[in-house]
Amino acid sequence: MKKILYTIGLISCLEASDYIVIAHETVPNFSLQQIRAIYLKKLTLINDQQAIPINLPADSSIRQAFEKKILQMSQRRLKAYWTKQHYLGHRPPLKMASEKSVILFIKKIDGAIGYLEANKFHPTKKIKILYQWSD
Repeated sequence: MKKILYTIGLISCLEASDYIVIAHETVPNFSLQQIRAIYLKKLTLINDQQAIPINLPADSSIRQAFEKKILQMSQRRLKAYWTKQHYLGHRPPLKMASEKSVILFIKKIDGAIGYLEANKFHPTKKIKILYQWSD
């Protein structure tokens, strides 16, 4: 019985993931509500600089974790939100193909903000962590 409980505990630890929201070093620290507002394009300027939120592809498990925790929206609700915003002339965040491309973009572009799995990020001078959470 102890082996079974140990195995279940080990599996659940392996399934849990840590995620981070990262930004270019020039981006100030934000609250969770401000990060959400940036991704919903309700907050577009940071100290007179354009905020540039970056998404991963819609089928990414990392993006799904981000939408659930940070945006607190299902994919269906988010799609409806962006359909409405489209008719108002607003565009959704840019989309990058991989976590590596998110990191490279954020390193080079002031105002850029993105998210990824924590274990994929190695501290660098140009990027800072704004928020961290676990599944």
